[in-house]
Amino acid sequence: MALSFESARSMILEKMTTLPCESSSLLDIVGRVLAADIRAPWDLPRWNNSAMDGFAVRAEDCFSGQALRIDGYLPAGSSASGISVEPGSAVRIMTGAPAPAGCDAIVPIEETEEKDGKLIITGQVKRGDHLRLQGEDVAQGELVIPAGTVLRPAEINMLASFGYQNVTVIRRPKVAILSTGDELVEPGEDVGPGQIINSNDYSIAAAVSELGGEPILLGIARDDRKSLIAKLTAGLQADALITTAGVSMGDRDLVCEVLQELEVERQFWKVDIKPGRPTAFGLKESTPVFSLPGNPVSSMVTFEEFV
Repeated sequence: MALSFESARSMILEKMTTLPCESSSLLDIVGRVLAADIRAPWDLPRWNNSAMDGFAVRAEDCFSGQALRIDGYLPAGSSASGISVEPGSAVRIMTGAPAPAGCDAIVPIEETEEKDGKLIITGQVKRGDHLRLQGEDVAQGELVIPAGTVLRPAEINMLASFGYQNVTVIRRPKVAILSTGDELVEPGEDVGPGQIINSNDYSIAAAVSELGGEPILLGIARDDRKSLIAKLTAGLQADALITTAGVSMGDRDLVCEVLQELEVERQFWKVDIKPGRPTAFGLKESTPVFSLPGNPVSSMVTFEEFV
């Protein structure tokens, strides 16, 4: 009796185990799975700073037409130590520079004019304008990337912002892929009468790579026990094994039978879906074995839904 789609998925998920962890550099973790929570080691931003090129001011000193004296200059990367905004003054400041003491607003340069060494405010200014406050993006100790996250460029940016060079991730699974059938030939080989090109290996390998795994192509196993035993034995050395074809009811559909001989414990065979009914799933100790139909559409559908 065919298993329901939901029951098949649940059974697979219940049987899965987590691979060991390893430390990898930021340039090697795209698409990898984070193994441990990342918490912010400090506030981000680390200090109040300017969001614009302009002038650090006291909002209460500013109204349209007001003239302020210009005291000092703060470029990005400099320290604001010893610099302060006094009543009636402004400090020239660049984007990212730390806000000096006494500053409670930034006036963008395009909203000012300079005349006779004085700064003329041409726009409206209110407290907090164009200031990035310490910790407003991330507070120290805040959970920023939970374990189990698939790491993408945004997460890598966050990790680099907090000074990480290496992080602990789950090891990439090595996934063996085997196509079966006497009718198969490899791409580039001559295609004789009744033969078809082995396309499943390559589409499934691409899907495995896209999901962060390392595909291992075992080639083609012919429809005989000797060939199947040799290829399947090799495939069972990987973290997971995927086979296509040979799982239906034909005289030469031997995959499930040979897997049982190799002590793979069948969890289910046949799922109540179309396409993909003859899908099978088993375990050799903790190694999952997915036996998918040979039809290219069916193999991709069942890979997407079960693998």
